Amino acid sequence: MIANMPSKSPWGPLGKHPALSPLSFFASVLLIILLCEPAFAFKSPCVNPGGKAGCFSTIASAVAAASPGSIIKVAAGIYKEDVVIGKPLSLIGADSSDVIIDATGLSNGIYVDGLDNPGLRNVVVSGFTIENANYEGVLITNATNITIKGNRVLDNDTGLNIDEDTCPGQPPFESGEDFDCGEGVHLLGVNYSTLANNIIEGNSGGILLSDDTGETHDNLITGNLVKGNPYDCGITLASHAPGLNSSAPHLGVVRNTVVDNQSIHNGYLVPGAGAGVGIFADGSGIGLVHGNLVIHNELLNNGIPGVAFHSHVGPNFGLPADDLNNNVIVGNHISGNGADVGDTPTPGPTGINLNSGGGGTTITGTVIWGNVIENEAVDVAINTPADVDLHFNNLLGDEVGVDNLGSGVISATNNYWGCFAGPGSQKCSSVSGTGVTFVPFLRLPLP
Repeated sequence: MIANMPSKSPWGPLGKHPALSPLSFFASVLLIILLCEPAFAFKSPCVNPGGKAGCFSTIASAVAAASPGSIIKVAAGIYKEDVVIGKPLSLIGADSSDVIIDATGLSNGIYVDGLDNPGLRNVVVSGFTIENANYEGVLITNATNITIKGNRVLDNDTGLNIDEDTCPGQPPFESGEDFDCGEGVHLLGVNYSTLANNIIEGNSGGILLSDDTGETHDNLITGNLVKGNPYDCGITLASHAPGLNSSAPHLGVVRNTVVDNQSIHNGYLVPGAGAGVGIFADGSGIGLVHGNLVIHNELLNNGIPGVAFHSHVGPNFGLPADDLNNNVIVGNHISGNGADVGDTPTPGPTGINLNSGGGGTTITGTVIWGNVIENEAVDVAINTPADVDLHFNNLLGDEVGVDNLGSGVISATNNYWGCFAGPGSQKCSSVSGTGVTFVPFLRLPLP
């Protein structure tokens, strides 16, 4: 009798509900979770114009609703907004040509704001066109492990007053940006971050790393096309005075790597405006741009030299000297750039200008190695009291291979000077100034 009695369990003899298959059971459980936890649906928000299919209609609203670590996917469309990010998340556009942040009349297109969100880290922005902002297209402050990849940053810095060299309304924490509105992409107080494979064009300048709000260090700038930014450099590493109401010394732009970028035809509208890569101190003393690596870039047809070092203070001005030491310039192709001007002048179009300016700052530890420099009146110009080494470069300029404009001693051995016979020979580049050693020299170009 006991063996034949029907089961009292609602699940039947084998623990199965007679009317509910295993597949239906799990579907029901999932439905219960979704009904009881509506926030689950917004774990990874989506954005499209009009907010169709349960998505948000603006990027800013999706960012506000997102949980830390969310991946926000943005569909094709034009989004007229200034997107401020203050939490870790990934913001992914469907295609950089079709997903457009139009920041006309607004401060920025994207602002990764670690200044008001201390400890901000782990943000990714990829797949957007970012255009028409008053100031930077992309601004990042005081943040770690930020990735800006595969975007088009176009025609920003619209607030620039060209006639007066000012940028009205820009935030006061940006202490050195009046003359360029911060350029297309600006990193300040940022570390261990990556700026990769972006197109940055038509802004006042291209990419800026500065130290207004904190040390900017150990970042990777790679694979970017920085082109046609008329009023400033393609890529700038600049030490500025600290932000408003700060009495701290310069904080530093140190140990950053600039590799495999193309910096082409920047700084062309204003004399002295823009290098391919600029390593600068702002002239207020104790500037710190130290230990950076500039390697394997194409630096072509910029307004001033392909690589330009500018220090504007030092013993001659009675101010503490800048530290522009231990920077490495290796394996770049440099061609067709302009002459330097102001207190860092060169005699003509120049490939690399290592120039302490009127202050006489001693710039030490510079490595200039393995570069190909051509179509310049001066391949390398040097004006510093320090001794400088440059070796294994192809110095193919039309006139002067190395010009020593200062009092230091230059070791320029083991370079190729454009012909078999060496410096000063017919169809070879020459040496100008005193204190330049060039023997032995290479008789064939380096591959």
